Amino acid sequence: MTVKIITDSCCDLPPELAAELGLEVLSLLVINEEREYRDQLDITPKDVYDGMREGKIYKTAQVPPHVFEESFERIAREGQSAIYLGFSSELSATFQSARMAKNSVLEKYPELDVELIDTKAASGGFGMIVYETAKKANEGASMEKVLETANFYIENIDHIFTVDDIEYLYRGGRVSKTNAVLGGMLNIKPVLEVKEGKLGPVDKVRGRQKALRRILELMEERSVDKDLSNRKVFIYHGDDPEAAERMREMIAEKFGVNDFYISFVGSVIGAHTGPGTISVFYSKRNLV
Repeated sequence: MTVKIITDSCCDLPPELAAELGLEVLSLLVINEEREYRDQLDITPKDVYDGMREGKIYKTAQVPPHVFEESFERIAREGQSAIYLGFSSELSATFQSARMAKNSVLEKYPELDVELIDTKAASGGFGMIVYETAKKANEGASMEKVLETANFYIENIDHIFTVDDIEYLYRGGRVSKTNAVLGGMLNIKPVLEVKEGKLGPVDKVRGRQKALRRILELMEERSVDKDLSNRKVFIYHGDDPEAAERMREMIAEKFGVNDFYISFVGSVIGAHTGPGTISVFYSKRNLV
């Protein structure tokens, strides 16, 4: 029996790709004023970015515990084995909700076979972990082999990104008002990463093109064997396909990469990073 992969919408895999991979995707919530939207079901990244450009402010919330309970109960009733790959516990309470839900369902269904994995990742980095793990599961691999694949990518996926407008980081509490104002005046573009599940700064440069070049430098520095030519690279953007294409061309030229997946930074992450975000995700070493 194929191991079922459950994940949440912060993996930012588009619904059509999630369906192709056979994923069950549980939605976090996006909130504007008093209205709640289920990520990927009631609201799209494009909706969020357009709203932010109009001055709307979005908040986000974890997957509700009852959603996990319904999913896990279904797995138990069907006698399946499953793995839940979750959004970083350092960035959301979603993973804790999954743990609480599993404990609750075990009381009713002690035979429940669901492994919970904290990916310590977000957006396309999280998405790449889910993508590679689901491919292994769909090959009919054992639970042990599927978990090995997940853990390899959790340990090796690199997340590097830059935002176009530092004001959105200020709104999310990531930078001070002073830094936001000065950053805007001086055209400062922060380069950031997700490391050990936490969001943190790497560098700051002046200008968009320098930020993209800095991402290339970091990829070269961090790749274990310095050869990225045979790896897949995910490029995610905040409704800026032109910049994503420019990033793709730069990576292809520098590293000889020809396997890319380009998509949106999703509604939940995008609500905090804003339009114009460019992010790159890749494995620092090859799976052996």
